[in-house]
Amino acid sequence: MAINRKLGRATDERMAMLRGMTTSLIEHGKIETTQTRAKELRSTVEKMITLGKTNTLHSRRLAMSFITKEDVVKKLFDEISPKYADRNGGYTRIIKIGPRRGDAAEMAIIELV
Repeated sequence: MAINRKLGRATDERMAMLRGMTTSLIEHGKIETTQTRAKELRSTVEKMITLGKTNTLHSRRLAMSFITKEDVVKKLFDEISPKYADRNGGYTRIIKIGPRRGDAAEMAIIELV
């Protein structure tokens, strides 16, 4: 049973945040966020990349229902997913970078491997 982190937000706020972060990570290849958000984001991004491996109309529409930009979906299916065709999971890396200055939250960089 998968236990999702609530991240101190209501469900719709949390999903909107994860959608935005997923889109940004696929678009830029790397983003800086808190460790708990990075750990939660990892599962979402890996599901999207796995979805991109089956390049069908159905999988594109499923990806479009979650990712907010069309050009990012195109990049996912044309560039990113083919790169991981022979890899079964483990598409992201989380690097801890220490506490944030303002509130000492543990920060991390999540990037595509």
